[in-house]
Amino acid sequence: MHVSCTFSPTVHYDDCTASGLCCGLGADVLPPKAVSSTHFSPLLFASSSLQMAEKASSGPQDIPSSSPDENEFPFGYPTSICEDVPEQKYLCSNCNNVLKKALQTLCGHRYCSACLSWIVRNNKNPVCQKCKEEDPSTLSEGSLLAEERAFGDAAINKEISELRVHCVTLGCSWCGTMKNFEEHQILCEYALIPCHTGCGHVVMRKKLADHLENGCVNNMTVCHKCKQSSSSSEYQKHSCEGNLYREQKHVQAETPSNEKNHSGLSGSTDGCRFSEVGCSFGGSKEMIKEHEKAAVGTHMLLLLQYVKQLKANLSTASKAANGFIPQTELNVNGAEKSISDLCIPGSLQINGDLEADCLTRTSVPRDESIVQQLVREKVISELENKLLVFENIVAVLNKEVETSNLEITAFRRQSELDQNIIRGLELKIAELHCCLTQKDAGLSRLHKSLLFSEQTSYDGVFLWKITDVSQKLQDSVTGRAVSLYSPAFYTAKYGYKVCLRIYLNGDGMGKGTHISLFFVVMKGDYDALLPWPFRHKVTFMLLDQNNREHIIDAFRPDLASASFQRPVHDMNVASGCPTFLPLTKLQSPKHAYVKEDTLFLKCIIDTN
Repeated sequence: MHVSCTFSPTVHYDDCTASGLCCGLGADVLPPKAVSSTHFSPLLFASSSLQMAEKASSGPQDIPSSSPDENEFPFGYPTSICEDVPEQKYLCSNCNNVLKKALQTLCGHRYCSACLSWIVRNNKNPVCQKCKEEDPSTLSEGSLLAEERAFGDAAINKEISELRVHCVTLGCSWCGTMKNFEEHQILCEYALIPCHTGCGHVVMRKKLADHLENGCVNNMTVCHKCKQSSSSSEYQKHSCEGNLYREQKHVQAETPSNEKNHSGLSGSTDGCRFSEVGCSFGGSKEMIKEHEKAAVGTHMLLLLQYVKQLKANLSTASKAANGFIPQTELNVNGAEKSISDLCIPGSLQINGDLEADCLTRTSVPRDESIVQQLVREKVISELENKLLVFENIVAVLNKEVETSNLEITAFRRQSELDQNIIRGLELKIAELHCCLTQKDAGLSRLHKSLLFSEQTSYDGVFLWKITDVSQKLQDSVTGRAVSLYSPAFYTAKYGYKVCLRIYLNGDGMGKGTHISLFFVVMKGDYDALLPWPFRHKVTFMLLDQNNREHIIDAFRPDLASASFQRPVHDMNVASGCPTFLPLTKLQSPKHAYVKEDTLFLKCIIDTN
């Protein structure tokens, strides 16, 4: 017997909260005959439920084309199942539920895979709604939605799979992580599911077996003798009460035709070989083969009931007329032979040559033990096959794990080598940086030396150009830069090294009223060869750039002054003219001492 359920692949959680309906199972649809006339047994239901669960665990096959409801199962998980309020990054930009198979668009927003498919399928040139809500002025090409322009967000999917959730079905206390949620929905015992026989009842999954046994109007079994319909539990207690002579006649006619009937069963192409004992399944040869493989337990129970009824009838007949006893023994043996013939290949065979008196005393317990042994061996065989499959799977997985471990080890080694190379490169970069710093310092010194060489005079005559006079004068007044030094110059190639120092806002007695100009003797490379103190006449000139009236002042060194002795430090104390030029005359329009914010000073050292 094959049991099949056909439920909607879409479940609304709003309805689930009220009624307890948590999930739907998708499976193949059987013909109406197969569903309405199917006999149910707990053993078969466990097997069928496993098959349905395996099919259902693969997920819904079709996604509805209607608008995605807020709590529609394929489009996102409802936030009510989460133990903690989920963060905004876990919510779909469309259905506002927890993301299911999250996709990230080019604009950075996330959608459920089904939501994005629905939006693209039902809208022309769809634009991201979040982008519209946040700032419509920033809409760009990246805001256009398309499935090929979105990519799976593996990081978010992994975080969502670890969220703590619970079952919202009334009476269920299951708690776990999101990655196990759908599996629980398929197997939740408190979920309300419609009866697969089409009787219209909705029952808890854990009570479906009891409903099929006792309450389902479509799961009825017809007695092959009296044609009376009854539920599975009633059928097991059912016994026919009829005319004794007719029963005896039926028993006499049953035995000679037993083998013929059973051989006819085995060759049938329209119905199950067990139709004589109550199975009503019909279909093609392939369907019948699949049915007989799946319904071994049910067929054994039907045979057991058939044998019990047959023995009861034969016992009654033998008490009424002793002449029928040999025929009774024949019928019992024939019935057992029928059971042996109807068993699927590979099962144990029942010995049809047992003595009648032994069969009379032990047939019922032995029949039950044989059926139980057949069922047990069938289950053990299936478990062994599954165990073999799982062992093969484990072996393959072990090989993959070993391969992965080798790859990980290789990656780690390569990573260590790369880290060593990176560290070596970092050290080399640091060395190069240090070298570049030294080179920059050397270039800076060379540049200064070059400038010094270009501006240096070796004949005792030096022309000093001062630019940005107004700014430097302001700096002198504020005290930011009180004085300025000129570049060094020499009285001869190997002569005295000297420079000028100017106070644009004056110094000493000329502070604030005059420009002060001083002469400074510096420490030179050839001071040991020169006569000391410094004795040469010094002349200062402020040039009128219109060549009309130059300002000239001169002085001779005071030989007793420390300013003109051989320098001990880099330079001696400056000495010169503290009132070289009044500031009022410097800016006078009659003269051009400052032109284009530039002035020129000239120093002449008399070396004769």
